[in-house]
Amino acid sequence: MSRVDYYRDPNAPKANSVVPSVTAVVCDESGRLLLIHKTDNDLWALPGGGHDIGESVTDTVTREVMEETGVSVEVDGIVGVYTNPQHVIAYDDGEVRQQFSICFRAHPTGGSLRTSSESKEVRWIAPADLDSLTIHPSMLLRIRHGLDDSRHEPYIG
Repeated sequence: MSRVDYYRDPNAPKANSVVPSVTAVVCDESGRLLLIHKTDNDLWALPGGGHDIGESVTDTVTREVMEETGVSVEVDGIVGVYTNPQHVIAYDDGEVRQQFSICFRAHPTGGSLRTSSESKEVRWIAPADLDSLTIHPSMLLRIRHGLDDSRHEPYIG
């Protein structure tokens, strides 16, 4: 399924769904960030996805990171809650989803990098190299917040 992200676009379609989802800022011992090159919109992003019935939100984080990257993680805390109604995602099946994502910090505990149906490339990226990648502004905001060690309170917005 393909998707189009609309961000602060007055011509964006009206949202018709909200799906709780998660993303994870995962850094290795060298300070490199785990990112995926998504298959649905061809952008680089944090690993993550939708919350399923019957799992805790930390279960969602660990499952989604493993599914998309091959890396097992342990959740350390919350980066923030991202619910900007000016960011909607239109899917080719007619769903137009308003962003609702809880971003977490996590650290790797094992596994090895691999792609999935949702990730055509998976890499550890040095923060200094982020500007060389195509990343949606909403995702970049989460990344910047997650890498900012001076932040003590989660972002809510």
